[in-house]
Amino acid sequence: MSVTKIAAVKEGGTGAAPVEFTNSLGMPLREGLHFVHMTLIGAGIRDRIRLGASGKIISGADIATALALGADWCNAARGFMFAVGCIQARACHTNRCPTGVATQDAARQRGLVVEDKYKRVANFHRNTLHGFAEMLGAMGLDDPSQIRPDTLHIRATDPTSILHHRLKPGHLFEKDCPVAFADPWSLARVDSFRPADMAEA
Repeated sequence: MSVTKIAAVKEGGTGAAPVEFTNSLGMPLREGLHFVHMTLIGAGIRDRIRLGASGKIISGADIATALALGADWCNAARGFMFAVGCIQARACHTNRCPTGVATQDAARQRGLVVEDKYKRVANFHRNTLHGFAEMLGAMGLDDPSQIRPDTLHIRATDPTSILHHRLKPGHLFEKDCPVAFADPWSLARVDSFRPADMAEA
């Protein structure tokens, strides 16, 4: 019996994250999700792992794009934070959030009027799902599970982008595997996340 594992691919996070981290480290969600999805296919284990995607998913189009790139489900926070009143003051870690969204300070929490905000959050959620359903209908689909990589045309202006590559099951073990996947695969280690030259030390 195969065991289903769950993995998450994400981008974003708290507005208090250092700018160097949010702007320079890791991969954007689209490329990262596609990379993980294709790597799992190339390794022949995609059917045993479920992928969740999170990061700047706000609209129905964002949901459709993430599903087309390989996500089995999406998590969203940013749009809901905006709906509840977040103004991206980037003070989440200071306990001085001016809108009362991210603080334990009772005086500041009074700025968030739950009786008003919950309606906005509910409306945002309902309208997002409605927009997503309209997109499915426009694509001639009955269910989100029918979305495939070729359902949407994902724009990638860089001709070397990994978004242009599609792997087949077991492709990582073949000589014609694209370099964008073969090189990281050859450097991967079971016992360490450290770079290969450092792991040997």
